[in-house]
Order: sequence, then structure tokens, then C-alpha cells
Amino acid sequence: MTPPTAHPARWRILGLLGVAQLMLILDVTVVALALPHIETDLGLSREALTWTVSAYTLTFGGLMLLGGRISDLLGARWIVLAGLLIFTGASLATGLAESAPALVGGRIGQGVGAALLSPAALSLVVGLFEGEERNRALGVWSALGGGGAALGVLLGGLLTGGPGWAWVFYVNVPIGLVIAVLLAVLLPRQRAWAAAGTRLDVLGAVLVTAASASLIYALIAAGEGGWVTPLTGWLVLAAAVGYVLFVVWQRRARSPLMDVRLLVRRPVATGAFLILMATALMIAVFFLGTFYFQQALGYGALLTGVLFLPVAVLTMVGANLTGRLIGRWGARALAVAGLAVAAAGLAVPAVWMHPVGVVAGVSVAAAGTGALFVVASATALGQVAPHEAGIASGIVSTFHEFGASAGAAVISSVAAASLAGTTLSGFTGGFTVAAAAAGAGIVIAALITPPRPRRTSTAKGQA
Repeated sequence: MTPPTAHPARWRILGLLGVAQLMLILDVTVVALALPHIETDLGLSREALTWTVSAYTLTFGGLMLLGGRISDLLGARWIVLAGLLIFTGASLATGLAESAPALVGGRIGQGVGAALLSPAALSLVVGLFEGEERNRALGVWSALGGGGAALGVLLGGLLTGGPGWAWVFYVNVPIGLVIAVLLAVLLPRQRAWAAAGTRLDVLGAVLVTAASASLIYALIAAGEGGWVTPLTGWLVLAAAVGYVLFVVWQRRARSPLMDVRLLVRRPVATGAFLILMATALMIAVFFLGTFYFQQALGYGALLTGVLFLPVAVLTMVGANLTGRLIGRWGARALAVAGLAVAAAGLAVPAVWMHPVGVVAGVSVAAAGTGALFVVASATALGQVAPHEAGIASGIVSTFHEFGASAGAAVISSVAAASLAGTTLSGFTGGFTVAAAAAGAGIVIAALITPPRPRRTSTAKGQA
């Protein structure tokens, strides 16, 4: 049933917010295919190329909880618009960059805008829909986000091979401006959920942002230099200390950034785990597939993008179907099913390293990860209070970035030999590890995912 207070333009708002989120996800993968051209045009070093990718994900993930809390304090409507305009302006600056500092600075600006926009937008989606409609809306949201990564590979090939790498960033400008104008008209005016006199917990924000950035940087560094290195160890230690200090401070602060008990609620913890698994598996697929097609087989960027189209389509199909079924089947059954489908799909290229096997396997796996995105969001955000929606969305989005960094770090370490172009065994090993991780995830998901609520006898009698 549609709630009587439902906003009449909620589905149009969802479409606009979904396209905005699509831009954020696209900007992770769309840049990958443009890197060789950027390197040639700007004469960048290997370190500068790495930071062209990492500066965005590091800032995006590190500031996510802060963005979610600001959304709760000031209202999601204004933070969505501010984040969208910052991201759009930074995209223009990045496209105009003529040096490594300008390029990386623009990417940092994009990350700041994304960290504000993403949790606020998801908070609006949760607030605009209720009941079964919310599950369907989260299915659409997850389909756009999951499929966006695959579409980014195709779009990157088209733009880089056509008007040039700068258009990878320029394309965000007109789209961002149009969406900002339409959302300014359509979004309902909201009151902030924080009590009068509540202030932003600056120290808590600094601690959690620094700790999250340190952990994400550790995962990025591990993918480049190895897991057992002093840099990785010190960064992980710094992140652990930062999180401990954050928890201690949250118990003492008068206006804490978040209620830390939210992190140990079963639905939120389950959602964080599932979104991490889904993103890690998805990034592993793109990482291995892109290098296999372009480096091992010598395919061009455009053909590689076309081969990933089934991945985008099946991600959207899996997410949409799960959004329609989760109310009847429950989160646990669909989480286990999604991980099982992902494991089966990833096992195909692990045993048959052939272009047909890779495309078929990763496409099947994409349907499973698409399901996980929906289950994660619906589980973590389905029962949070309105004043917690922003920070809960921030937690989910933060673990999305953790998953992306972890997936790239682990797979790049396992597939190092194949990435160097000496053998195909690294690709086989990478898909094997990804399939094994999905298999282990089945057991964990079955244990921690809340069961489907039982109908009471009163409800049965009224049915």
C-alpha cells in the first residue's frame, strides 16, 4: 500500500538521485580506461597515475560518515544539492587539469562532493518510501549503482577513444547541473532531525575520517606494494587506534557524531558486511576482466567495454528482482542465494580461462552481486529512525568504499604475475580466490543475517 503522505514525485526524485549516484560510481571505473591517455598527454609518473584513482576513493570513503552526519544535522535536501554542485565543479576542474597536482586536486574535490552527496541521497530514498515500495526503490537504486561500474568501462572506452580523456570528466558537468536544478524544484523541504543546540562533533569527525582514510590507504598500498610491509602495517595500526579513540570519544561527547551502538545492531552490521562483499567481488571482476581482455588478449578499450555490457544488464536484473522478492523471501534467503550465484559464476573462469568462459562467468556473478546490494541496503536501512538515516547511509557507503579498496588490493596481489604479462595463472588464481571468498560469505551471511519476521497469530487470523 502506498502511504497516504507519500510524496507524489518520489519516483521522479528517485530517478534523478539514481543518475547522480550513477555518476559517482562511474567515476571509479570510467577513469581506468583513460589512464594510459592521461599519462601520455600530461607526462605523469606511475605514482601520479595511481593517485588519480586513489585520491577519489580515499576522499570519498574517508569523509562518508561525516557527510552522513551533516545530512542528519542540516537536512538531506541541502546536502544533496551542495554535494552535487561540488562534484560537478570539481569534474570541470579535473577535465581542465594540465598537471599532476591539478588533476589529483580535482579528484579530491570530486571525492568531497561524492562523500556529501551519496549518504544524503540514500537517506532521502529511505525517507521518501515505505514498506514494499522502499524495497523496490532500493532495488532500483542498487541496480543503477551496481550496473554503473560496468557501464563506466564502456563509457570510458567511448569517450577516451572519441573526444578525448578530458570528456570522462566534462560529461559530468551538464548532467550535474540539470539534475541540481530539477532536484531543487522537486525535493521536499525537510526539517533537520537534530535537536536545537546540537553541534557537529568536530573531534569525532576528524578521528573517524582520519581512521577511515588510513584504512582505505592501507588497502590501496597493500595492493601496490604487498601486504607485509611497514607502510601497510603502520597504516592499519593508525586506523585501529583512530577507531578506538573515536569510540571512546563518542561515549564522552555531549553531541556525539553517532551512536556507536548503531554499529553493533545486527541489521546494520549485516548490511555493512554484505555491501563490502558485493563491492569487493564486483571490483575483482572488473580488475581481472579488464586486464585479461586488454593485456592478455590485446583487445581495445571499446571492445572490452562492450564485453562488460552483460555484466551491467545482469547486475540490474538481479537487483531489481531482489527488490521485488525481499518482502516475501526475506533477507537471509536472498543474501545466501546472491552469494551462491556469485560463487558459481566466478568459479567458471577459475576452471575455464577462455573469453567465453570469462564473459559468461562474470555475467552470472553480476546477478548475484546485484542481489547483495539490495539486501545490504534494505537490511541496514529498513528499520533505522529518521534521525539516524543519514549516518546509517554513511556507514553503508563507507563499507562500499572499503570493499572496493579491499577487492582491488587482494586481487592485485594474487594476480600480480598475470598483471605483469608473464602468465595467465594469476588470472586463474584471482578468480579462484574471489569464488572462495563468495563461498565463505555464504556461511557468514547465513549466520548473521536477521531471519524473516514471523507473522503473529493475530495477523494470521486477520489474513
